[in-house]
Amino acid sequence: MRILFTWLILLLCVPVLSSPVIPPPPAPLAHFHHLHLNATDPAAAVDFYTSKFDCEKAKIGGTTDAVWAQKSWLLFNKVRKSPPWELTSAVWHFGWGAEDMKATYQKQLDSGTKFFTPITQLAPNFYYSYVEGPDRALIELNTADHHHFGHLHLFSDDPVSAGEWYMKHFGATRRGNPTTPSSRDLRFRSGFQIGPSMSLTMDNVNIIIYPIQYSRQAYPDHWKPGDRTISPTKGRVVDHVAFSVDNLSEALERLRKDGVKVTDEVRTIASIKTKSAFIEGPDRIRIEMVEGHAGKQ
Repeated sequence: MRILFTWLILLLCVPVLSSPVIPPPPAPLAHFHHLHLNATDPAAAVDFYTSKFDCEKAKIGGTTDAVWAQKSWLLFNKVRKSPPWELTSAVWHFGWGAEDMKATYQKQLDSGTKFFTPITQLAPNFYYSYVEGPDRALIELNTADHHHFGHLHLFSDDPVSAGEWYMKHFGATRRGNPTTPSSRDLRFRSGFQIGPSMSLTMDNVNIIIYPIQYSRQAYPDHWKPGDRTISPTKGRVVDHVAFSVDNLSEALERLRKDGVKVTDEVRTIASIKTKSAFIEGPDRIRIEMVEGHAGKQ
């Protein structure tokens, strides 16, 4: 009894260890807001995307026709002549998923969709194809566990550094093991250079970055002889990508301190009740910074 009593005293004296308090993850620096395309016929472009892919017609700011794709926008700027579309800028393509790629591809064919690249098998259970959109915008359909707007595929002179730039300045998350350094090894598929590369996520959008050497090898007729410089995206079929922040002035001040070039100062777009500014990202990509996050009105 004396031994049992002693053990009870010891147990009562041991402090109760509470569960460790896990701090909430930091708020993301930015969110994916929209892709902005140049189009000779914006109304026809809106009809094309909403009839071919899982997205819907909506009015941004309650005034301007646009495409709402789950959590972000596709916006269109009217231009008088077809914008440059050749794959020499930082933007390669953007795309939607398909649970049954073969059935989706056949449905697109039956509806008259024009393909830049027909359905192609990349792995035992993975297929992709490239749709030729309005003004020759390139749209990928690929095997996925969803049929939503899902990715933006970029080119870069230095994919690893570009990916780290998006992580630092916008809080994009690197896919895979974040504790393992990104590989800078050269990698090839079917003779085309696909590495080094980076794969990031921002909200529901996967941002993939391939070496620009892929474009030079796969699309040599898009490049002028001796031209090794990535084209700026401004004025091309995909003019820019946009990210949103809570406070635009604070975000721009932070970016300036980090040496990021602000190309267009803050302006108010009355038609859609939005404040925005532009910066230059890696590989001459045009990036719009928008105050206030995307939402369908």
